[in-house]
Amino acid sequence: MSRVLIVGAGLTGSLCASLLRRELPNKVNIVVWDKSRGAGGRMSTSRSPNDPSCTVDLGAQYISATPYYARIHSSFYEELLAQDILKLLVAPVEGMMLKEEEIVNYVTPHGVSSIIKHYLRESGAEVLYDRHVTHIHRKDTGWEVCRKGGMPERFDIVVLTMPVPQILQLQGDVESLMGENQRRMLEAVSYSSRYALGLFYKADTRIDVPWAAKYVSNNPCIRFIAIDDKKRNLASKKCGPSVVVHTSVPFGIQHLEEEKDVVQPIILEELEKVMPDLPQPDSIKCQKWRYSQVTRSVADCPGQMILHSQPLLVCGGDGFTHSNFDGCIESALKVFED
Repeated sequence: MSRVLIVGAGLTGSLCASLLRRELPNKVNIVVWDKSRGAGGRMSTSRSPNDPSCTVDLGAQYISATPYYARIHSSFYEELLAQDILKLLVAPVEGMMLKEEEIVNYVTPHGVSSIIKHYLRESGAEVLYDRHVTHIHRKDTGWEVCRKGGMPERFDIVVLTMPVPQILQLQGDVESLMGENQRRMLEAVSYSSRYALGLFYKADTRIDVPWAAKYVSNNPCIRFIAIDDKKRNLASKKCGPSVVVHTSVPFGIQHLEEEKDVVQPIILEELEKVMPDLPQPDSIKCQKWRYSQVTRSVADCPGQMILHSQPLLVCGGDGFTHSNFDGCIESALKVFED
């Protein structure tokens, strides 16, 4: 059996693992490594430290399907809807830009990371966290992969799905295997950066606003706010509400290299201006998204890039397509074709 390593337990990585298992059920041993402490990547769901049933989505907020992608990726949408992992977004979102084509928006009742967990379960992969890959070396007919604070391991195939700048930081043979043109294409990829705050509240806390989520246009710091349980249509008396706040991209760039504990009070101060009646939270989680959304992807959006064909070393992710749910599906399908 071929031993396949997928680096990154986000949407592209988990989908690649699931597609591999479905198409080659008895031919591959799938291993997924992620440098974080849990699955999801930018589709992450955080729990209140005081009440695990109170959760907040700090990354992706909802999934928008254009008619084109709803058609060509219908099997993915149907599967997630059938299992109640996706539901239609029915709660009011203030300031949402309306496009000319008919876009359908979905939410995840159990948090956006439930999509990733579903695909990882389907894949039957061995999923390991706190695995930060540093070097990849060509060894005989396979790859030797090194990580921080652990022993190197051997794999027959390696799939890299982390953000493109992290691929460029890899050492070992990756640099010499990468063609000059490939390196230039990868170096041209850019991402926006932002901060997200998750605010968790005790049960019976009331947040009286007429919307479930809101785009903010007149604040230098805050771009988006969601009452997360209300957005997911989940409000419950047993569990306190949760609020997510996303900063604007200019604010994210301005404060990118600062510590989170310096930035958090600034965001809270601005939040008070936007929502002066918001109660004091029970706890707060601050997340820095250095690689939030792809602003410029690899030229011509190929979906993947092969750095070496035999043995296979291939890159994928939204940096090779576009930064949303369908972009990651597209990339995973292209990686799998190889």
